[in-house]
Amino acid sequence: MAKTASIGIRVEPEFKDALETAAKADRRSVASYIEKLIADDLEKRGLLKKAA
Repeated sequence: MAKTASIGIRVEPEFKDALETAAKADRRSVASYIEKLIADDLEKRGLLKKAA
């Protein structure tokens, strides 16, 4: 299993609620949803190779 790094952030409760709603609609955990959003943006900017 690959090692992962942890990142902690603080957000307003309203923001967290919206994240939970969006993640549930995408059938993901909040952490997985955030990771996907960040990965998509980094790929778009050419800072991360596209996943296979």
